[in-house]
Amino acid sequence: MTISLTVAIPVILILTIISAIFSAAETAFIAASKAKLHRLAKLGDKRAQLVKTLRQSVEKLISSILLCNQLINNLANSISTVALVILFGDAGVVYAPIVMTSLIVIYAEVMPKIIAIAHAETTAIYLARPLQIIIKLTTPLTFLMHLIARSTLRMIGIKIDAHARATSSLEELRGAIDLHGYPGEEESAEERAMLHSILDLGDVEVGEIMVHRKNAMMINADLSIKEIIHQVISSPYTRIPLWKDNKDNIVGILHAKALLKATQKTPLEKLNILSIATKPWFIPESTTLREQLQAFRLRQEHFALVVDEYGALMGVVTLEDILEEIVGEISDEHDLPLEGVWTRRDGTIMTLGTITIRDLNRKFEWTLPDEEASTIAGLVLHESRVIPKVGQTFLIQGFQFRILKRVRNQITLLKITPPMAE
Repeated sequence: MTISLTVAIPVILILTIISAIFSAAETAFIAASKAKLHRLAKLGDKRAQLVKTLRQSVEKLISSILLCNQLINNLANSISTVALVILFGDAGVVYAPIVMTSLIVIYAEVMPKIIAIAHAETTAIYLARPLQIIIKLTTPLTFLMHLIARSTLRMIGIKIDAHARATSSLEELRGAIDLHGYPGEEESAEERAMLHSILDLGDVEVGEIMVHRKNAMMINADLSIKEIIHQVISSPYTRIPLWKDNKDNIVGILHAKALLKATQKTPLEKLNILSIATKPWFIPESTTLREQLQAFRLRQEHFALVVDEYGALMGVVTLEDILEEIVGEISDEHDLPLEGVWTRRDGTIMTLGTITIRDLNRKFEWTLPDEEASTIAGLVLHESRVIPKVGQTFLIQGFQFRILKRVRNQITLLKITPPMAE
């Protein structure tokens, strides 16, 4: 094979440029933001939609790019070898790999990939249509390549799902949230917590955020109207469960506004409290926050009673409780102040046993497990497998939990020493 240098050099340069384009395409299609492409596609950009379509078959896309790139690089290497042999004789065989490797690595790999990373979406959009044609032309070869590769993997005991992905879209989104802002910035930490809370709505059950029946405000329906009115006025809540005989027997939900209207129309001595109460709404404690939020919207209600698998009353949950899981504590002039957590100068935390693990994790950016228990006292009981005594200390997930107070079998006060404080 003979070739003149005047032909070889331009051909090598053209092949290097084509190789650079394929390298840029490979990087751009992988690095392009799904969110940006989705937004552009919704705005009517057909090329952005084409990029999304091509990325759905990423194996075929990458295989076609690698196949073409390898063929071009091999052709460039062959031409350069012939040209350098003509120029330097037998020594050209040694010079060719050195020259072409340097040329390909710098100008056909590193440089185009740097550009593609900086302008991933733009590069992918411009190269989408040519790549679509190339993929169609190389489909028979890439199909054969996949068949051989997967058959070889099966022979050595490795099974690959044809639709497998390195990470799920949800995990990618969680990672993007974690990268949002700068570590240590209070505003960024709050925004990250809110976004994570939205993603967690489908994993958190109402039983984990409800107000326990022991702490819930409830009124005996058999009390006199004056006493009921007095309790409603004294309460910071607008919706209060009514019970008869025992607190498990909820007979209605009394709304403060409905009570006020009724007192304006009916004399107190003739007022039947159950006639103005609404029917109680019972939900299982296993209901997720996403399901319950949707149910609140469909029923146009803000208040539900939580029961366990046996139908026993566990507590109450409101729309505000779910919203607070997303945006944090919401307080108004009628809310009771949130108490139960104190930070000491030495970095240790004093907390009531009824404080939820999720509240502590959100407040201090901890990662204490909340799968098996919802409160901090429940976590200690679950991990220790015993009823602890006052003064005992337990090490859980690197945190020290010291029992400071116990009432009967209930842990009421703890001191938590985080790893850094220790």
